Amino acid sequence: MKKLFFLLLITVLLAGCQLKPVAGERVATDGRSYQKLTALKLHAMLKNKDFVLINVHIPFAGNIADTDLSIPYDQIEENLSQFPSDRNAKIVLYCRSGHMSQIAAETLVSLGYTNIWDLQGGMVGWEQEGFDLKK
Repeated sequence: MKKLFFLLLITVLLAGCQLKPVAGERVATDGRSYQKLTALKLHAMLKNKDFVLINVHIPFAGNIADTDLSIPYDQIEENLSQFPSDRNAKIVLYCRSGHMSQIAAETLVSLGYTNIWDLQGGMVGWEQEGFDLKK
């Protein structure tokens, strides 16, 4: 019985030591935060789309269907006029692997946007789940 309890305890502790953020997890940055989401969650959200989907990857490597805008991650501030004026509008960002969209998310949060979502794993994660890109 003690052995079983010990194995269960170790399993729970190891599960809590994940290196990647869990989908839906809030990521804090400069006293503000944004959320990570998985490709599966984004796929489900696209069925009842209530957000702006933005590809921030450069150079162009394809789009997820229903992408609204392509704005380079390093040109967010220069292109604020293309973003919703409502700083509470839901915005989902993605890039090829997740690095550029993380930078874009941090930039938008620092500019006062409050409902930012970042696709964990980017287009690579999207394709790994079996979803297609538009080239």
